[in-house]
Amino acid sequence: MGSLINLEQYIELHSTPELSILSKIYRETNVRFLNPRMVSGHIQGLLLTMLSKMINPDLILEIGTFTGYSAICLAQGLKPKGKLHTIEVNDEISPIANGYFVEAGLTDSIIEHVGDARKIIPLLNCNFDLIFIDGEKNEYPEYYQICVDILNPGGLLIADNVLWNEKIIDPNFKEDKTTKAILRFNKLIHDDTRFENLILPIRDGFTIARKKL
Repeated sequence: MGSLINLEQYIELHSTPELSILSKIYRETNVRFLNPRMVSGHIQGLLLTMLSKMINPDLILEIGTFTGYSAICLAQGLKPKGKLHTIEVNDEISPIANGYFVEAGLTDSIIEHVGDARKIIPLLNCNFDLIFIDGEKNEYPEYYQICVDILNPGGLLIADNVLWNEKIIDPNFKEDKTTKAILRFNKLIHDDTRFENLILPIRDGFTIARKKL
């Protein structure tokens, strides 16, 4: 365990440092919430930023805002007048994220929505260059079905928690509802010939899928 911790520390020390606002969000989320693991964190957040900067999107969709860490990371790559739509089902958390967006100076770039993503997304009536799925795990297959046609060719579909604490390969969880939903989501992407996809073993599993031109 000691060598693993030291390796993680080495990776963080030799990667671009966190923005101060992100460090604050991570620290305060760990103090205020019972499930702080839901926040992206330094390395995963940095990956989101780099992917966003690589494609320089006009429009980003995020499903699952939580305290706003990942939205701020993704917003770093937006075009000057680009927008990020982020959807949070919990109306008690949304004001907390909004406070961080204000502090980060991103209120002109980030548009917040509160409610069921499955109902909100069709009302947005636009296509996206990057979609990040990190919402209700049981709903991942439904998110996929909704999002696949509104992602522009060449765009990225990114999803968190696709290894689900390794339950996806544990026979003891083969009938678990959430595990089955994640397995179905992973298969949908892998079998969809419109995409080329990669699962990275970062934290709880990270899918990056590119929609072919």
